[in-house]
Amino acid sequence: MSGPIRVIVHPPSPTGGRRVRVDGEILGLAHNLNDIAEFLRRAGLEIDAAEVAQVGWIEWKGGGPELWGPEPSG
Repeated sequence: MSGPIRVIVHPPSPTGGRRVRVDGEILGLAHNLNDIAEFLRRAGLEIDAAEVAQVGWIEWKGGGPELWGPEPSG
C-alpha cells in the first residue's frame, strides 16, 4: 500500500467484538488484537499483534484496545 492510510477500530458491538475499517472499507469484526493484525496483514500492512495496541496510526473509537465485549448496560 502507498500513501497514508486510515485505520479505525469501532466501539464494541452489543454482542462483542469490534468492527475494523481501513480507508473506509470494513475488513471484519475483531474479537482481539490478533484479529486486527490479521485483517491488516490481509490489507497489505504487516504488523505484529503485540504492536497493534501501541501504534499511533490506529484510531480507537469508544474505548481503547482493552475493550472487546459488549458495553455494560447502565
